[in-house]
Amino acid sequence: METPRPLLRRSRKNKMLGGVCGGIAEWLGWDPTAVRLAYILLSILSAAFPGLLVYLILWLVTPLAED
Repeated sequence: METPRPLLRRSRKNKMLGGVCGGIAEWLGWDPTAVRLAYILLSILSAAFPGLLVYLILWLVTPLAED
């Protein structure tokens, strides 16, 4: 039986602005810098992905980690 993945939380340790990308990186077990770069590239290269708006929404709805 697999253990359930922890809930997505904004990071307190890997925080540059709101901790959203750091929290996603911790949740996935990836490097925070790689997640930030991927998010920026996806935001710039895709006209259908409004990166800033999505980041702001995630910042508002994702709870802050308790650590």
